[in-house]
Amino acid sequence: MPARARATDASLRWRAVRPKPSPAIGFIFLTLLLDVLGFGVIIPVAPRLVQSLLNGGAGGSDSQAAYVVGWLAATYAIMQFLFSPLLGALSDRVGRRPVLLVAIFGSGIDYFAMAFAPTLMFFFITRAINGLSGASMTVCNAYIADITAPEKRAAAFGMIGAAFGLGFILGPLAGGFLGEINIHLPFYVAGGLSLANWLYGLLVLPESLPRERRSHLNLARANPVAAFYGLGRYPLVAGLAAAMFLLNLAMFGLHMTWVLYTKHRYDWSPLYVGLSLFCVGLGAVIVQAGLVRKIVPWLGERRSLLIGLCIGVVAYIGYGAATQGWMIYVIIAFASLGGIAQPAAQAIITKTVRPYEQGEVQGALTSLQCVAQIAGPLMATWTFGYFISDQAPIKLPGASFFLGAIFSALGTGVAAWATMGYSARDPHPAATGTLDVDPATATAE
Repeated sequence: MPARARATDASLRWRAVRPKPSPAIGFIFLTLLLDVLGFGVIIPVAPRLVQSLLNGGAGGSDSQAAYVVGWLAATYAIMQFLFSPLLGALSDRVGRRPVLLVAIFGSGIDYFAMAFAPTLMFFFITRAINGLSGASMTVCNAYIADITAPEKRAAAFGMIGAAFGLGFILGPLAGGFLGEINIHLPFYVAGGLSLANWLYGLLVLPESLPRERRSHLNLARANPVAAFYGLGRYPLVAGLAAAMFLLNLAMFGLHMTWVLYTKHRYDWSPLYVGLSLFCVGLGAVIVQAGLVRKIVPWLGERRSLLIGLCIGVVAYIGYGAATQGWMIYVIIAFASLGGIAQPAAQAIITKTVRPYEQGEVQGALTSLQCVAQIAGPLMATWTFGYFISDQAPIKLPGASFFLGAIFSALGTGVAAWATMGYSARDPHPAATGTLDVDPATATAE
């Protein structure tokens, strides 16, 4: 049988066993929305809670808090790095639903524990536990790949981005208001939202991976170092993974210094921080829920990816150079357009990977993201803390954002090199599950 005929026949078989996409995407959208709401409400107050626990509860300076916040982020990321490949591979074996529910439940318990944290050591322990269970994004990406036709994946990942955006519209704004009442209150709300999310998933979330498409659990592939070797089977994915690593160094650095930076430079309260993140979320919803569906098909996945990344480079420079608080809002509006990059990148990656390896590959990508989540905040908070301290040769509060611009520019160059010759019209045979390989024997490859 000709290769194209075999591909078409296999593609039809895959489409016949996958769940109907619309309801399932809705479930994942709401799951991530509630998850991000819980995370978003603590953003405006978490660094200040850390600062209040410094020096045995006596408090500390902005510079001291910056270093501790960086190490907290690193602790969470180290645990994710160690366990995400296992959870991703486990989801290929037992299904996405049970792994996702464990991750969400762990997050809910962690938020309540943080609210009661009496010391910084206790705070670190809660972040480690949450990092162990925090595989929700890994499994959600694999879930979307399970249920969505390849040509519709950019739009589907755009909807996932919109869930994050909507969560950041409501979450930080609510966290800012609640933080003005009591610094612990946002953590209680976050815990309640996460456990409500878990209960919702327990009752109504369907499984996306049919038993006939599951693979055997290969523990050798599930360790965090060996997981990277799996990316080597797909050179395009490996190149994009390297680019995303550099981009994530910049992004996680921005996440960890945003509250510290805006408080130090513009004297923003939790309410003003929440308002700024509200605008970030609003821009993400507009772009990823609406414009991605039109822009990515019009520009193509590769051009959408590269244009979005270039916008990010300019935005980082703008954040670091802004001398007045109102300028931040102008830059946020421009930076939102860069949101076309992430769904385009995910669409390219999932079109290159075999259906029964989506969880494993997504787990490896999450592990690489975790390495960036370890290094990025540490570098950014150290850079921020140093350049606002008395030891700095010059006072440069925006230094961490300039560092992020350098990482983003390097990542853009790597992405351009990795995707040279890529065409969405002629994807890898794995794009639609067309490789005639039995998932039961996949681990022997």
